[in-house]
Amino acid sequence: MTRRLTITWPDARPFEARDGRPIRLLAASDEPDATLDHASNRAGLGPIDAIVGCGDLEPDWLAFLADAFDAPLAYVVGNHDRGLSWTAAGNIPVPLESGGTTLVAGLRVVALPWPTAGKLGNVRDEGAAWRQSFRAAAPLVFGRRPLLFVSHVPPLGAGDGPDEYHRGFAGYRWLLNRTRPPLWLHGHVTVASVPDLRVDVAGTTLINVTGSVLVEVRPPV
Repeated sequence: MTRRLTITWPDARPFEARDGRPIRLLAASDEPDATLDHASNRAGLGPIDAIVGCGDLEPDWLAFLADAFDAPLAYVVGNHDRGLSWTAAGNIPVPLESGGTTLVAGLRVVALPWPTAGKLGNVRDEGAAWRQSFRAAAPLVFGRRPLLFVSHVPPLGAGDGPDEYHRGFAGYRWLLNRTRPPLWLHGHVTVASVPDLRVDVAGTTLINVTGSVLVEVRPPV
């Protein structure tokens, strides 16, 4: 089942040409949401402005979501996103750049894929996550627009799992504390291993989007 989240964005600029309409994102990671196979369920979600992938989903599934909802796709890769299916994938765009920022449906998105993607596979590397965080932070300290973070792994102590492999990255927690974005979307952590799929930390809402979540971003009142 697709979960739903509504959040108020503190900046009115992304909504200036939308006549007050919210920005609607379908975020997904790790486990394909089988309910989205059915056209009636997809229709029930209404129009989608962008598909946001948080890692560990096959390229065919990402392409299906983008095609089915007729929406642009923006995604980060996870620790399992490698192998033949990815080598042969030619029908989806390239993933978001690690540590880079881009506009997705009018929102400024910061991308944090698995830090060693394409290099060390499943190896967990805290140093690589710190370097990734420093690269991402450098241009952000001068920005004034609110940020949406899209990562595979959550920050340390903010929605992460109890075991070492699914523990969040300390570098991401430093980045969270430094930038305090309104919204942070992530995957990687199994739904059954944590008590809550939403965590609020000092003004930031962090959502584990394993499966799928419809995120409706509303303009400030």
